[in-house]
Amino acid sequence: MPCGGAFLRAIIALTEVATLREGVISSVSELNQYCRQDVLRILRIGERQLRIWERNGLIASGDSYSFQDLGHLRKLCELGARRISAACIRDSISAMRLVSGMADPLQEAGLGASGSRVVFRHSGMVMEPIARQLLLDFDAKGSRSLALVSPPARTVHLREQTIARLFSAAVHAEEEGRHDEAIAGYDEILALCPNHAAACINLGTLFYNQQQYLRAEQLYRMATEADPEYSLAFFDLGNVLDELRRLPEAVAAYQRAVVLAPRYADAHYNLALALERTGERRRALRHWLQYLKLDAKGPWAEHARTQMRKTLAREGLQVAWRSDVRQGGAGKTLRSRFQADSPELRLV
Repeated sequence: MPCGGAFLRAIIALTEVATLREGVISSVSELNQYCRQDVLRILRIGERQLRIWERNGLIASGDSYSFQDLGHLRKLCELGARRISAACIRDSISAMRLVSGMADPLQEAGLGASGSRVVFRHSGMVMEPIARQLLLDFDAKGSRSLALVSPPARTVHLREQTIARLFSAAVHAEEEGRHDEAIAGYDEILALCPNHAAACINLGTLFYNQQQYLRAEQLYRMATEADPEYSLAFFDLGNVLDELRRLPEAVAAYQRAVVLAPRYADAHYNLALALERTGERRRALRHWLQYLKLDAKGPWAEHARTQMRKTLAREGLQVAWRSDVRQGGAGKTLRSRFQADSPELRLV
């Protein structure tokens, strides 16, 4: 059963600390349009490079580009200058979306490189989503571009720095298997800041792995109360409630997780499992399908397909696939069927 490790817990925590919001006013956007040749000239790139990015889905193909598009392309140029291929950038973005629920990681997180891989920086931590690794970021300059508010008072700032340092050290200790040290670190954080949701989650998971489920549940609930928009808190709460055989409560927790993060593949998977165990197979079917849309080739995809087929057969249901209609050569109309790993469906 998929569940969040220290990497996944930290990444969800960080994405919810300071999510960037779109703020481009349409009237301003219309005044800042650039033609294709202007983009090539400003960025000093060739037509071939732009087409490669377009083919890999990194930028929409078109004859005009907004100011926001130009910023997007500048980031691609920076990654290209580090000899990171378009395919690797594409795969990194897809992986980041999958593990964090971010809609546009290029805009919502800082960027960097680790060897030939793209890494995403947020609030002093670095995530490598393909390998699902959490790195420690000692580059102070990297966090400037993520500042969303003016600097706080000195005492508050020092306290936040202390908590951030303790959190980084605790995560590092946990990743290296020094669990007693990690527990002590998270306890110290909660003594300073009792509503530190990420510390509650990570400490709860350490107790979860030690099968101290009631203590883990207490910490996960503290996290949901500290941050009601924290999707991973509800996901992990669902996991521990499942272990405690309190399935109705687990279902409610997973449902809250997918409401908060609709692209959270593992939450859809675990929700489908829990619904099946409560006998609600038709409701589970929709979440198997949603999981396959988000992670069609992952290690759990085949199991999801198998469960979906069993439910369809058992319940006497069919999936009505939507046809994709497009114009072919010489004015012919072509129809193609979606594959089972990317369904657009209705149940009949």
